[in-house]
Amino acid sequence: MIIVNLDVMLAKRKMSLTELSEKVGITQANLSILKNGRAKAVRFDTLDRICRVLGCQPGDILEWQEGEEEA
Repeated sequence: MIIVNLDVMLAKRKMSLTELSEKVGITQANLSILKNGRAKAVRFDTLDRICRVLGCQPGDILEWQEGEEEA
């Protein structure tokens, strides 16, 4: 299972979801879906823009944990 740590990175950078949305050019609604782990996929260019703005690596945002898969 993939865990999304976007909220952790936002807190570390003292940045709001609104500010990230403005800087990345992605709607707050779509970032919220990603942040809450409800996204089914994320485009590489989206991940690239988020990492550029937050000054982080993709692994700082996405983490794999062994767990039950959805049926």
